[in-house]
Amino acid sequence: MAVAIEESWKKALSDEFEKEYFVGIKSFLLAEKAAGKKIYPLGSLIFNAFNLTPFNDVKVVVLGQDPYHNPNEAMGLSFSVPKSVKTPPSLKRIYKEIANDIKGFQIPEHGDLTSWAEQGVLLLNAMLTVEHKKAGSHKKIGWQKFTDAVIKKLSDEREGIIFLLWGNFAKKKGDLIDGFKHHILSSPHPSPLAGNGFFGNEHFKKTNEILISQNKTPIDWQI
Repeated sequence: MAVAIEESWKKALSDEFEKEYFVGIKSFLLAEKAAGKKIYPLGSLIFNAFNLTPFNDVKVVVLGQDPYHNPNEAMGLSFSVPKSVKTPPSLKRIYKEIANDIKGFQIPEHGDLTSWAEQGVLLLNAMLTVEHKKAGSHKKIGWQKFTDAVIKKLSDEREGIIFLLWGNFAKKKGDLIDGFKHHILSSPHPSPLAGNGFFGNEHFKKTNEILISQNKTPIDWQI
């Protein structure tokens, strides 16, 4: 089955694309569209995170849960929205923490995180699609098997990746990661619904310190 995804990921995940559950995901999405349901993001953006951050370029993983379910918001990158869309509350709080972490950081007027992805930050949602106005609607169609396999593949075949796990849902994915080979930074979720526990985690400063210690180029968080 042909999947439009960047070549290094296509090779790394070739076994997953042939599994029954993944064939089921594709069948489900085609049936939903045939029934006239609106699915986000656009088909061409479902694997945007992979296309912008090749397998061997991944330095950091930011794990989100669900794509945005309002029109024109989801773009296949966790926490990110197109420049024409108002910055979501969680991302505003992420920016606030970066401003506390990184001297000179100016809070952007938009929420497009493409430049992070291009520097090696895999902005991965656990579910890669969602139905219009129905948060979590594709939670059980198989995407989590796929994205769990992505995390496990990175853990098994790479070293020194920094995994940023925010909130209880993301923290559970830590079981898939070899903590001896990689760095796991966890904290409460940046959502306003999670209180203020996200603030002061210094994840952005710590991430760059780890990258520098590995002789890697730190992330320029300014967008």
